[in-house]
Amino acid sequence: MQVSVRRLALHPLTVAWSGRIRAPLLSPVPCLLSPSTRTLFSATGVWEKDYRTDTRRRVEEWWHPRIMAQWRKDVLNPMGWDAFGLPAENAAIERGLDPEDWTKSNIQSMREQLDSLGLCFNWDREVTTCLPDYYRWTQYLFIKLFEAGLAYQKEAVVNWDPVDQTVLADEQVDENGRSWRSGALVEQKLLTQWFIKTTNYAKPLLEALADLPEWYGVKAMQANWIGDCTGCYFDFKLKVNGEETGETLSAYSSSPETVFGAAYLAILPSHRLLHGSSSVRPVLEKALQPGRDSLTEVTARNLFTGREIPLVILHKEAFDGYLDTVIGELLVVSVCLCVYVCVCGWFSGLTREEAFDSITQKAREQKVGGHLTSSKLRDWLISRQRYWGTPIPVVHCGSCGPVAVPEEELPVTLPKLPSLTGKGASPLEAAHDWVNCKCPRCKGPARRETDTMDTFVDSAWYYFRYTDPHNPDRPFERHLADHWLPVDVYIGGKEHAVMHLYYARFLCHFCKDQGLVAHREPFRKLLVQGLIKGQTFKLANSGQYLKREEIDFTGTHYLNLQVTWEKMSKSKHNGLDPQEVVQQYGVDTVRLYILYAAPPEQDILWNVKTDALPGVLRWQSRLWQLVTKMRGARQLGDVPSPSLLKKKELAEAKKIWESKNFAIQEVTSHFTEDFLFNAAISRLMGFTNTLNSATVRVIQHSVEFEEALAALVMMTAPMAPHLASELWAGAPLLQRGGDVLQQSWPTVDPEYLEVPDFVELSVLINNKACGTVTVPLQASKDTERVQQLILESPLGLKHLAERSIKRAILSPRTALINFLIDE
Repeated sequence: MQVSVRRLALHPLTVAWSGRIRAPLLSPVPCLLSPSTRTLFSATGVWEKDYRTDTRRRVEEWWHPRIMAQWRKDVLNPMGWDAFGLPAENAAIERGLDPEDWTKSNIQSMREQLDSLGLCFNWDREVTTCLPDYYRWTQYLFIKLFEAGLAYQKEAVVNWDPVDQTVLADEQVDENGRSWRSGALVEQKLLTQWFIKTTNYAKPLLEALADLPEWYGVKAMQANWIGDCTGCYFDFKLKVNGEETGETLSAYSSSPETVFGAAYLAILPSHRLLHGSSSVRPVLEKALQPGRDSLTEVTARNLFTGREIPLVILHKEAFDGYLDTVIGELLVVSVCLCVYVCVCGWFSGLTREEAFDSITQKAREQKVGGHLTSSKLRDWLISRQRYWGTPIPVVHCGSCGPVAVPEEELPVTLPKLPSLTGKGASPLEAAHDWVNCKCPRCKGPARRETDTMDTFVDSAWYYFRYTDPHNPDRPFERHLADHWLPVDVYIGGKEHAVMHLYYARFLCHFCKDQGLVAHREPFRKLLVQGLIKGQTFKLANSGQYLKREEIDFTGTHYLNLQVTWEKMSKSKHNGLDPQEVVQQYGVDTVRLYILYAAPPEQDILWNVKTDALPGVLRWQSRLWQLVTKMRGARQLGDVPSPSLLKKKELAEAKKIWESKNFAIQEVTSHFTEDFLFNAAISRLMGFTNTLNSATVRVIQHSVEFEEALAALVMMTAPMAPHLASELWAGAPLLQRGGDVLQQSWPTVDPEYLEVPDFVELSVLINNKACGTVTVPLQASKDTERVQQLILESPLGLKHLAERSIKRAILSPRTALINFLIDE
């Protein structure tokens, strides 16, 4: 439709790796429809009475390029490709191809798929995360995080996928301890990893959810992910025999206001200091007494208070949440004279609440902790030991430590590697000419970081780049980002409700603090769509996914199979190719099927043998028949003349007018507010039935029918643009200066919205209609008052005067009352 678009409507970047897209899940095809010698009304002026398969093919073939050209002028709808990552690398390795070549060929195929479906995107704003002109700015933002102290490296126990040979974030491990991608049982491994300190933003991210009233159920999921932010971390420097060890620990306190009473620092026996390469490991191992709390010779200096306290290894197996280091608070009595008054240190005389706020604020100012967070939230682990990802722009120098690559040297591009195996350590370690470099600070010998970034880093900021996709000097201009953002409507799958949205929110908050944008929240309103799922076959004992053709359904091993429906994925061998359905039924039918099969937030099990497909096929035929009827009726006479309509026909025309306005009201609401596209289609189907029942004279002479048909075709156009375009061309007198997609969206007639003074009530007696009675609107919902008015009316005196009324039922939704009487 012809609209003025100011803002963006976004969905997460399409994953470009397998030759299939996440939705609508189509395989590459060079063209959609085969050429045909037959022509259409829009080309010849000859209308075919029936909407047959070959008619549909020619309609879509004719209108497809014209629709694409129109939408490019009116709609801002950007598209991007989440093109880095493990799946693309694995797929390329399986085929013996370079990941870059494999990814780019898939992107080209998917562009053609999207175009063939009539999904119109602004390709001039396309972004691709694996191209240097994009990941240069991912690296730029990482450096900003690094300079702000929010990107750091440490040894950590991590989730290791033994099949894909890479680290997984906690959220990439399912409830059974298996990898989200390979299905393998995840192992625990101690590695030096890069993290982003999202915990510093936990409290602002939690509080800002109150500013997102249209996030609906996702707000609760985000709040649960973050947790109650009632405590904070403080930084400690570790010493042995009074000497600094170079180790810094961040320890959690659930009561920051009692930090001056900290008695000891506690770690668990599973802590990295007891298992990694730390210089204090021998001292801790010597002190460890299994099954007992162990006092060590290590001391910890609180960087906020300056006090030194002992480090203790507690015999517990776990602390609350995911904590591995906590502050032991035994001296509470000396800190708090009573529940309300803090009497120790710099904050003497403050209430407990005042001390809490002052202590945490001062710790933040000194950059030694104090950021409110929960005990369950952990920092974002972004290291991946694979090739196909954004290189982390850091070099490691023996003298200077980790040093960020200067901005003028970005991007740090991926080197070409002769081969990839997908096993063992990071493939980049083998690129010696690339790894060995000079330190940007001291110019001495150094080594590049060989881990690459988690792809969620790439997709945490793509919405900014859409506003300024070709800027060579910065990730985006602030005035453009401030103009287009925040996004009015974000469309994404359920799988993004926590991770992707949380990371995107975090990065937007950070960019606000960096002065890069004016707003903190990136997305105003969410439409969380369900998934299109395919059937999977998995061996119960190993978790290995099988292809359907590999299974002998008559064999005994079939009993070891787990058969279910899961998100379509190449690794799960359940990707479906709906191209057969497109070829058989058409693009419009596939679009309508996906929209009609379920509300957008519900999953669809991809099975075209459902009621939804025949339903949308029948509806398209009924729409075609409407135009056929109108053409036939208008050929019976000359210019339509409403004055020739009789009273009954005028009443019929009024009902059509009311049905039109009601449909516009309902469908507009479904399109713009609750996004219940299946309900919108149902309403349009009902509206179609109303028009199909119209008499020939009403079709021939009424303005109401013509306007109703015009509204019906216009409201169908966004979902079935090819069919609607042909209907518009073929319907007499509907041409209003251009094609259907150039029309303004239909609006409700003002008089329909006027509140009447009186209401016409249908009167039923024992469920049988006997007439109508007009009653005042104010009384129309009062059962006793309505009953009295009807009994006093001529209709009531005639039919109810001498009857015994057992009950009167006034409908709460429609203007109807039903009297139940004794016969």
